Amino acid sequence: MIKKVLIANRGEIALRVARTCRELGLATLAVHSAADRDSAVVRFADESVQIGPGPAKASYLNIPAVIEAARGWGADAIHPGYGFLSENPDFAEVCEEEGITFVGPPASVMSRLGDKASARSIMSDAGLPLLPGSRDALEHADEAAEFAAGIGYPVIIKAVAGGGGRGMSVVHEPDAFLRSYSQTRASAQTVFRDGRLYVERYLASARHVEVQILADAHGNVVHLGARDCSLQRRHQKLVEETPAPRLPARTVEQMCEAAVQGARAAGYVGAGTFEFLVDGDGRFYFMEVNCRLQVEHPVTEMVTGTDLVREQLRVAAGEPLGFDQADVVPRGVAIECRINAEDPAAGFVPTPGVVSEFALPGGPFVRVDTHVYAGYQVPALYDSLLAKLVVWAPDREQALARMDRALDELRLRGPHVVTTAAFLREVLDHPRFRQAEHDTSLINELTG
Repeated sequence: MIKKVLIANRGEIALRVARTCRELGLATLAVHSAADRDSAVVRFADESVQIGPGPAKASYLNIPAVIEAARGWGADAIHPGYGFLSENPDFAEVCEEEGITFVGPPASVMSRLGDKASARSIMSDAGLPLLPGSRDALEHADEAAEFAAGIGYPVIIKAVAGGGGRGMSVVHEPDAFLRSYSQTRASAQTVFRDGRLYVERYLASARHVEVQILADAHGNVVHLGARDCSLQRRHQKLVEETPAPRLPARTVEQMCEAAVQGARAAGYVGAGTFEFLVDGDGRFYFMEVNCRLQVEHPVTEMVTGTDLVREQLRVAAGEPLGFDQADVVPRGVAIECRINAEDPAAGFVPTPGVVSEFALPGGPFVRVDTHVYAGYQVPALYDSLLAKLVVWAPDREQALARMDRALDELRLRGPHVVTTAAFLREVLDHPRFRQAEHDTSLINELTG
């Protein structure tokens, strides 16, 4: 039984995890960097401890410091949130060796699925549809170029250890392949300390749709529906919604069944997300598995009434899922907008600074997950996410109207602080999005 949870993260997700822990009667320990000593989760948690200076490598990514905090302060479980150490199999393995419950899949599963080439191989064997691409990592540039020519351009070069929109390059012509391959490998080696790459066919116009699954250690696996995450900039999501609009019910059903099938094949335990691309003809292809809680998990919670963090903690404690597939009955439509400290007019450059005005939208069926407050110093050291604005309504038209009103009502300003809120209002009003005819290319078309 879990008694005290160390939250190995920062920002809104750390506070979100702490809230569910409190509802469950679990004690919380917030670890933080020197830059986050005045953060909202530090104020909210039962206890807190500084584990390093501002840079993430010396604090939130410092495995020995996190483990030492857990041991020294008596935490018997660690929730990694998303990002940072959440998909690090070495961290999960250390937790297992130390007798600390890691709130996530086993290290062995995370290692197999975190390796994108390995994940493709596992899912191919499980019968999931894949885009034409290399089953294994391609070790040599000439070999990769020959393979790319064989499957046809455009192609996308991806880091085996990539994630978060990093470690990938789209190549449209053979003459640019070797240069892109070399640059991507160097970047992957620097960012992920793993320069291995694979190549697959690139869909220039596609929907990005993902399926939320939950699995326990007793062999139970369920899905909680599909989310559309097609509005992206630089392969990173800005808007998510569920259910995925204008997708045939049979396609969604097959995609969800494929995710459950893939989770079983991988021996998955915990909350996870299977990501797919859907082409213009409605065919879907497996991309990858995210072995953690997603940023966009609130939209699934809003339509299913399921607290995903609560389920993560229950499964980590060894309990079976408290429901089966027949109990999952999504209702209505939920949309999430990511409010980032970024300037869309300047290529989404981060805009750190002090928040001088901060007022949240309210009203029926509006949820805001945030760690920001008036006087908060938006740091330049970390991800630019300030808040997640989520709305629910019985149908998509009402949900869009509610989101537009909520975005207009939001006040989050400060000297030098620019957010994505106004830009997102324009995007959500675009005819292609209103008619659910958008794909992953829309943001790039709007911003040039």
